[in-house]
Amino acid sequence: MDIKDLKMLIKMVTETDITEFELENTDEKVVIKRGCAAPQFQMQAPVAYQYAPAAPVAPAAPAAPAAASAAAPAAAEKEQGDVITSPIVGTFYRAPAPEAAAYVEVGQIVEKGQVLCIVEAMKLMNEIEAEFKCKILKICKENAQPVEYGDALFVVEKL
Repeated sequence: MDIKDLKMLIKMVTETDITEFELENTDEKVVIKRGCAAPQFQMQAPVAYQYAPAAPVAPAAPAAPAAASAAAPAAAEKEQGDVITSPIVGTFYRAPAPEAAAYVEVGQIVEKGQVLCIVEAMKLMNEIEAEFKCKILKICKENAQPVEYGDALFVVEKL
């Protein structure tokens, strides 16, 4: 397929109601996705951050146990399973549309490449797929919740 054919396909998709087009033959695969309407989820208001005054400096001796206790929950979560994180900043959606069923539920076994959720960034829907076969142990975010790069989305157990 040459550039002329690609331009023709893009023009065809933009001039119709098609939101996704896929063409595959033996040695090529072309996928064209248009910016479809965002799911009509109820959005939460942005969080207003308030800064607390700086706390007084604590003595060095009590700080060491606090650091150890902070490391303990992280280690406990690591033992419970692997964490799938957000690759981008955006809005987390559990389903492709408000009335649709969620992509995954706790306890579900998913295959490699299966869609787990969507992270919307700048009106683009980015499907987050499982990188390996796993069992969903925990869903860390609520529907329509903002996520940052690296935020935990799911805790899973590799199978």
